[in-house]
Amino acid sequence: MTNHTQELEEDHSDYYFENDLPVIGKHIVDMPIEIYQNGEIKKVNLSDYRGKWLILFFYPADFTFVCPTEIEDMAKHYEELKEMNTEVISISTDTAFSHKAWHDQSEAVGQVRFPMGADPTGNLTRACGIYLPEEGLALRGTFIVDPDGILKAYEVNDNSIGRNVSETVRKIKAAQFVAEHGDKVCPANWQPGKATLTPGVDLINKI
Repeated sequence: MTNHTQELEEDHSDYYFENDLPVIGKHIVDMPIEIYQNGEIKKVNLSDYRGKWLILFFYPADFTFVCPTEIEDMAKHYEELKEMNTEVISISTDTAFSHKAWHDQSEAVGQVRFPMGADPTGNLTRACGIYLPEEGLALRGTFIVDPDGILKAYEVNDNSIGRNVSETVRKIKAAQFVAEHGDKVCPANWQPGKATLTPGVDLINKI
């Protein structure tokens, strides 16, 4: 065994997480979390949101820099998402008390009306495969879950890269269309009212 190979075997920390990302098409983990919403702190289970589409919107930490811009962007789309039978839970490894303080003090975060989930143990963040143990923080992960609790899509970014909530909304619309029209699929950049595709042998080499 060469010294280089031995070094790779002994230090894997740059190559994988301590846990795995969840699997598309499988149930998302169900566990209790505390949320802050509309001036109240309470405990919920993710399964409480069955019957709705659900966006789990992980971010690193309260009182930071990129995070309030993303939270504000999601807040601006929240009414549209509610009309689409979709709930949002923003989640970080902060406590619910920290969420309340941030909500009370930040002009951007003060616009939030959706539940702000607290995962100070990191258990939910680990279960979703995006926990950074050396920092005790989450990566920027967005998980789209259908009304039966099945994971349909996810996006994970480095914490220096902010997300585009408009694209998350577009993905929800596409996922809902496919759920209603099982024989159809949505091409790149699809928007409601645009053409879809019907997979089959007749479509081969026609695109």
